[in-house]
Amino acid sequence: MNRVPKIVITAVLGIAALGAGFVPSAEASCVMPDAGSGAVWQVKPSRAWQSASRPALVSFDDDATIVGFWHVDFVAKGNTNGIPDGAPIDSAYVQWHVDGTEIMNSSRDPRTSSFCLGVWKRTGLFTYTLKHVALSWDGSGNPVGPATISESVTLSHDGNSYTGHFTITQYATDGTTILPPTPIVGTISGKRINP
Repeated sequence: MNRVPKIVITAVLGIAALGAGFVPSAEASCVMPDAGSGAVWQVKPSRAWQSASRPALVSFDDDATIVGFWHVDFVAKGNTNGIPDGAPIDSAYVQWHVDGTEIMNSSRDPRTSSFCLGVWKRTGLFTYTLKHVALSWDGSGNPVGPATISESVTLSHDGNSYTGHFTITQYATDGTTILPPTPIVGTISGKRINP
C-alpha cells in the first residue's frame, strides 16, 4: 500500500447574504493530488471566482497516517452489563502497519491471550475501522474461544493521537455464543510513540 497522497481541496470564498463563506468549486472533482503543495491543504479559487478571491490555507496535515506505534487506552462507556462508565478495560501497545494489518500487545495476563491481530481500512480522510481477532484462554490454559475487538477511530490532524469507540465481544469455543459480560463498549484513545 502506498503512502497517503498529498491532497489539495479546491474551494472558493463566496459572498453570502450574511457574510463570506466557503463555496464548493464547480470542478468535476473536489479532491485532487498535488505533488508540489507540501503537507498542507491549499484552498484555491474556482475559475468562476478567480478575480474575486485569493487562496487560503487550511492547516490540516494530509500526510497524517495511522501507520505507526501507539499507546492505547480502552475505557468503558455506555455498558448495560454492570461495567461502570470510566472503568479501564485495557491499556495496550499497538502497531498499525502500512499493509492494512495491525498487532496489539494487551495488558491482559499473557496466560489468557495478550496479543491479537487485526486488519484495518481507511474510511475517510482521518477515519479508520479496525477489527482485531484473538484466541482467548482461561488462567488454567483451557480455550475460551475467539474474541473480536471492533474499533472506529479518528486520527488527529497532526497525526499524533486518535480517539474513537470500541466493542469487545468474547465468543465461546463454538464461535457463535456470546459470553457475558461481553459485549463491552467504550471509548478508545491512542497516543503515538515516536523514536
